[in-house]
Amino acid sequence: MALCQLTGTRTRRSLPAVMSGTEITIATDPVKQFSVFIENRVGRLFDLVALLTAHNVHIMAMTTIDTTDTAIDRMVVDDPDRARELLAANNFAFSECDVLAVEFAEESQLKHILGALLAVEVNIHYAYAFVVRPEGKSALALNVEDTDLAAQSLNSRGFRVLTQRDISR
Repeated sequence: MALCQLTGTRTRRSLPAVMSGTEITIATDPVKQFSVFIENRVGRLFDLVALLTAHNVHIMAMTTIDTTDTAIDRMVVDDPDRARELLAANNFAFSECDVLAVEFAEESQLKHILGALLAVEVNIHYAYAFVVRPEGKSALALNVEDTDLAAQSLNSRGFRVLTQRDISR
């Protein structure tokens, strides 16, 4: 199951090619998301979180999707290299992809984030919130149709698009 593979194309409006330093960094240091497949039984999510915590890997954002026999836990961590090693060594099935992470100061800005994506006709596949961010700010993890175009649109409207380095401790 390719959870992070994007399918389909469509024509959409584009933004000027001028890019801020943040946007250029996104291409070279994207935020990594892990989709971990776990049995749908009591304690299995605890096992996953305990494993990462025991090895000083911090979960920065997380959402769990329940199905009949399995659950899919999508997460952004502060140390994706270490998380990848731990998941593989402990027989957790997982996939990995890049997501867009955007920081904002208050709930009322959510409408403007979504409006920035709508303005350039970028489809959102799914979104979930970060658990914690420095300085009381919030952040949203987004799996979108066109990460580069979405980042350009958000940056041009004054939103800070985060890199993996920004969320690593």
